[in-house]
Amino acid sequence: MTELATLHRLLENLIRLGTIAEVQHRPPRVTVSTGDLITTWLPWIAGRAGADQEWDPPTAGEQVLLLSPSGQLANGFVITGLFSDALPANGERAGLHRRSYADGAVIEYDSLAHHLSAVLPEGGTTHLTSSGGLHIVGPITHVGDYTQTGNQTITGQVNVSDDVVAAGISLVEHRHGEVKQGNDLSGAPQ
Repeated sequence: MTELATLHRLLENLIRLGTIAEVQHRPPRVTVSTGDLITTWLPWIAGRAGADQEWDPPTAGEQVLLLSPSGQLANGFVITGLFSDALPANGERAGLHRRSYADGAVIEYDSLAHHLSAVLPEGGTTHLTSSGGLHIVGPITHVGDYTQTGNQTITGQVNVSDDVVAAGISLVEHRHGEVKQGNDLSGAPQ
């Protein structure tokens, strides 16, 4: 190969567009299809990889930028996150930060509407552990059953549309025995 051809090949390999061909999770590496070539296993750039880390592996078919120092593809690394016709953007305007997952879950913050939303697919679950406590300011609307373990202290009025049952005794349906007129007290609820 002539020096000019070698130089041309090295320059062409410095920066290339490609798509993820395969993903390996341990160690984190990908192969990239670029032109007629498929690279060896190469690292991808993560959002953070130090004391704070972010794990978000790319997926097959994702368009990427391949950077190869000195034009040697075997020494390359991969920058992910390029939208393509095959995998178009999941948003369409400024002020929207949206994360879409392969199973249909979507977490987004709309800074124009000041709205945070997290929607999980059917059967999805949420687990939050905060041993130091949880503080919520603002009205809460809850739909569905609610189970609590532990004590509850309420400051303010409690409105109940149907009934309150304590130790099997209905607030609405219970009766008092030993009722007398005057200043006497009734018996315990039955």
